[in-house]
Amino acid sequence: MAKVKWAVASRRRRKRLLRQAKGYRGARRLHLRKAKETLMRAKAYRTRDRKVKKREFRSLWVIRLNAAARARGLTYSRLIAAFRQANIQLNRQQLAELAVTDQPAFDQLVSQVTVT
Repeated sequence: MAKVKWAVASRRRRKRLLRQAKGYRGARRLHLRKAKETLMRAKAYRTRDRKVKKREFRSLWVIRLNAAARARGLTYSRLIAAFRQANIQLNRQQLAELAVTDQPAFDQLVSQVTVT
């Protein structure tokens, strides 16, 4: 049986790794070990930050809703409770978008909820 040589496979693997490190500065782009370490860390951050992004956006929606509710004489928790009680099933993202872009529609929703 012929001897297997790994030069082609290992060169392809190294080239793929260095291609992924394109755009990094200095040794992080040029040296194999540094590029590999940086890429591993970048992939870990990428995974972690997908969750963090969701958390931050939800926090932003809550802040916007709280500001809009306080401008109308309510608190955030009372507003959300009133929406639940009135069985209005808009999520925080949709409500925050309404509060920012279409204030008359949001006012109408709030008046509908607080009157009943």
